[in-house]
Amino acid sequence: MHTLVIEQVRAQNVHITDEELVVELEDGRTVSAPLAWFPRLYHGTPEERSHWRFIGDGEGIHWPDLDEDIEVAHLLAGIPSRESSRSLQRWLQSREKRGSNG
Repeated sequence: MHTLVIEQVRAQNVHITDEELVVELEDGRTVSAPLAWFPRLYHGTPEERSHWRFIGDGEGIHWPDLDEDIEVAHLLAGIPSRESSRSLQRWLQSREKRGSNG
């Protein structure tokens, strides 16, 4: 049996395009993933997407406005968001309600 071991790699910068999450790593590599893998980022506004901070010492990325956390190790392993469709629907509905109240 083989075990996947991902070394502790840290992010040093984050860019989001209309289609991709792009993370620059401290070791010089760049990893990208489709925004569709992370529905909260996908549905976020450009302003919400640009408001992020590192978790730990760059081991993850947190978007407070979207309540989204992504681990660098998951990006390297090709693991998309594990949020259930039911949870995502509740989150989207709460966004709609906030938008109609503002």
